[in-house]
Amino acid sequence: MELHFYAHPPETTGLGVVVTSVASDAHTWNLVYLQLLLEELGHRVTNLGACVPDQLVVDECRARRPDLIVISTVNGHGFVDGKRVVSSLRGCPELRHTPIVIGGKLGIGGGEHGRGARELIEAGFDAVFEESVGIVSFRDFIQSLPSEVTQ
Repeated sequence: MELHFYAHPPETTGLGVVVTSVASDAHTWNLVYLQLLLEELGHRVTNLGACVPDQLVVDECRARRPDLIVISTVNGHGFVDGKRVVSSLRGCPELRHTPIVIGGKLGIGGGEHGRGARELIEAGFDAVFEESVGIVSFRDFIQSLPSEVTQ
């Protein structure tokens, strides 16, 4: 597996954000889109890429101590994979209070419309953005965060 890190502009002073997918998801266009959106909003982004194993997400987040972790999925396994990875992230004392969000196609049945969102919040996510919601609520969430999130 090849891991890709994308550089962020050095003049950016916003939140430090890690963007990643779940381990089973090979899609990258969603990650690039989120990276560009977040950078446009003034944040520093580290894009871990697609098919990132849970332990690598945990290790990178522990090392980088981001202000926000964004998990995106397109393949429909975000509900299962997301619950697993957020549990590992929340198990790290240094990441316990870091905002973590997930979005995209969270289930393979289609039309979940919030049925699994509550369970994902209970598992440790701060927000869940299903594909049907669009990007507006995600952007609103990002803009509601303080410019420096205290961990």
